[in-house]
Amino acid sequence: MKNTRFILLFLIFNLTLSAQVQISRDSVLNQELIRTGLIHSPLTVDISNSFEANNWDKKILYQKSIYQDNNITGWKHHGLGKIDFSKDRTINGGQSMKMEFPTFTGKRAQGPPSDPDYATYGHISTTLPINGENWEKYNRIEFYIYPDCEGARVVNLNFSFENEDRSGEDGNNHASHLVNLVNRQWNRCFFELGEYNRDNVKSIGFSCSIKGKDRTTGAISTYYIDKIELQQIEDPDIVSGWTLAKNRIAYSTTGYMLNDKKTAIVNVQNKQSDKFDLIDSKTGEIVFSGKIENRKTTIGEFNILDFSVFNKPGYYQLRTGAIETKPFQIDDRIWDNSLWRVLNFIFCQRCGYPVPGKHGICHTDLCAVHNGMKISYGGGWHDAGDLSQQTLQTGDVTYSLLEAYNKLKDSNPLLAARILEEAEWGLEFILRTRFGDGYRASSVGLLIWLDGITNTLDDINTVRKQNLAFDNFLYAGYLAYAAMTVDRDPMLQEYLERIAIEDFEFAMQRHQNVGYGEFLYFYEHGYNTSESQYMATVSWAASMLYKLTNDQKYADLAAEYIQFTLSCQRKEPLDDNNKTKGFFYRDKSRKSIVHYIHQSREQIYMQAMTLLCKTQPGHPDYKSWEESIRLYGDYIKSLMKYTDPYGMLPSGVYNINEYQDSLSFYRLHLFPPENAEKLYQKQVRNGIQLDKEHYIRRFPVWFSIFNGNTAVHLSMGKAAAICGKFLKDETLLNIGREQMYWTVGKNPFGQSLIYGEGYNYPQMDSFSSGEIVGEIPVGIRSLDNEDIPYWPQTNNACYKEIWVTSAGKWISLAIEYDALSTN
Repeated sequence: MKNTRFILLFLIFNLTLSAQVQISRDSVLNQELIRTGLIHSPLTVDISNSFEANNWDKKILYQKSIYQDNNITGWKHHGLGKIDFSKDRTINGGQSMKMEFPTFTGKRAQGPPSDPDYATYGHISTTLPINGENWEKYNRIEFYIYPDCEGARVVNLNFSFENEDRSGEDGNNHASHLVNLVNRQWNRCFFELGEYNRDNVKSIGFSCSIKGKDRTTGAISTYYIDKIELQQIEDPDIVSGWTLAKNRIAYSTTGYMLNDKKTAIVNVQNKQSDKFDLIDSKTGEIVFSGKIENRKTTIGEFNILDFSVFNKPGYYQLRTGAIETKPFQIDDRIWDNSLWRVLNFIFCQRCGYPVPGKHGICHTDLCAVHNGMKISYGGGWHDAGDLSQQTLQTGDVTYSLLEAYNKLKDSNPLLAARILEEAEWGLEFILRTRFGDGYRASSVGLLIWLDGITNTLDDINTVRKQNLAFDNFLYAGYLAYAAMTVDRDPMLQEYLERIAIEDFEFAMQRHQNVGYGEFLYFYEHGYNTSESQYMATVSWAASMLYKLTNDQKYADLAAEYIQFTLSCQRKEPLDDNNKTKGFFYRDKSRKSIVHYIHQSREQIYMQAMTLLCKTQPGHPDYKSWEESIRLYGDYIKSLMKYTDPYGMLPSGVYNINEYQDSLSFYRLHLFPPENAEKLYQKQVRNGIQLDKEHYIRRFPVWFSIFNGNTAVHLSMGKAAAICGKFLKDETLLNIGREQMYWTVGKNPFGQSLIYGEGYNYPQMDSFSSGEIVGEIPVGIRSLDNEDIPYWPQTNNACYKEIWVTSAGKWISLAIEYDALSTN
């Protein structure tokens, strides 16, 4: 990595001497990238185009204060620390409520018996009783928070709301909302009430869990809360459903690719014209005009703006009547800026590394112990909003980064070089967590910062470890690919090849001893792996080893193990009236279809098939592999009508009786409620019925905290792109692009799910590392048992939690559309 750093610094120095050389087409991002040394410190968070900033501009129709000096003593304190009242730090000269608590208790953190390392040092909360007031005439609550936390680089509080439903039914009565804050200044905050029952409000409150001390953290954290006010605002955002809020346009806020389908959705109230215009944002000139198309689809009736025929590069805005979008780009390379931003997010998630403005070197005294050996688990990337870590998640992201390097090294060498540096950070962790006998340190659930000193009370020596065939097959494939990619360090390249071969042999030995199904820890995101996916993974890894070594035994294994997967693919139509086919079952019993609810590796099926075709074009089974790709591609195309006009890939086909396959069912659905099987049937029936047993679900069936579909639809988008390139099918390639358009704003909420990319990006659940440019969440979920999108402002886990898996999926899909790549 030192060599890469030298190259990057040399290039930056030369860039600063030449104003003609651009890192990106965004001049502000250019300067930011140079300031960060090409992201060796975080990009500056810009809130000006955020969801929160947009909402401050909304008209307040009326308001009511619920925080008066005469009721300030009503606050109730619970847990550690204390509350008090202050006249020294207020908004309007009255009194503010003051929360104060220690950042470390001197005792070991306590977690639940099922996952004792997922622990905190305690909790502080304060609540204000509301005593049954009716707030139905208000749809927002506003408040101000001033954090005064010595040495704290990341500060946040949870806001809570509780209504007591008089009907006795468990409706939408409770909320917990994370508010990301800036230390030592007044933060104006709000919480949208519109989706919640509020006829009998019981209380509001603020709380924080105590998670230990980073390098610079002081002994005490203090928060001042003031000026709490109920408001009724005009034109609130929608939180569920397919229909846009009134007078809004849903479009790709990044832009659209040249020669691609370009559409947006508009909801105009009191429409005066059927015309829309495309405007050059620099000159104000109308460059294209079109007629608004009214379209009825399976999800409703919509007005569509179609400007696909316009293909001149530039920055443009859509306008119809008084509604106008922000500027967006039309070009052949619109995703590079997003790659820089998402790369920034991944860098900020580094564990065991000092990230400026985020944290110091962390978790070096977090260890795995095996056969008398101890490995520090500080490395790779923190998995999500918490500080948890999974080696296989780091492996997935590393592979995506290596893919990106190979795609971009000719067309964008500077971005490629920085991506390779980050990939090498991940590779080091994958290699360092090996015990050398098939076992690896594999995962830990974690919420706290550690002191970095061994033999103190916060040491953790219980990182999970395992010798799992599935994991080692993936590591073998990833490391084989790395050995063919990282070609500037011959000794590392030689080592990577040796370890890839070793890991494959460890995996094969374990597979031969125990077969499929040895998934030990349900907290790890490989736990839901189906047997058909497992066998596809074996085949893909073997093909990678064959490509690396040219050893025929790997080619033979790849062809052998894919036979199981092929036998799990639906090749015949569901019935005479419904021709749906091409999806995969979990195993040969065909009781359950492959689904994902959170983590997804759906792309592995097509990665395995296409790699077989590329490495063994003369094999007798080539036609069956090709047929599988074509069948799956047709299946993907058949799904798109169910979310038209948005373009998000539906979750897929479900069988109403899958709950009867209990082993598969409970591997997929973690922490299920007692009535999970009934809820499954209810959710499936809320999809689109195909025949007496099969339904299409647009969103996955889910019951627990693990929900959000970014990884699900981006993985399917990756599979569509792989098929599209192999089959030279432009429809499939467009489907892949539509997954990105959805992610950056062409969704019913008109929000970009990548912070800092495009417009209208919301705060996300990043309680350990704070708001980060390029962060991307677990994703939009469905509402209750319905099959409609749900994306409220309420900021909590897991749908709004940031996740490096989503980042890796974005990178892996976006680089399929690098217009200048020859790889």
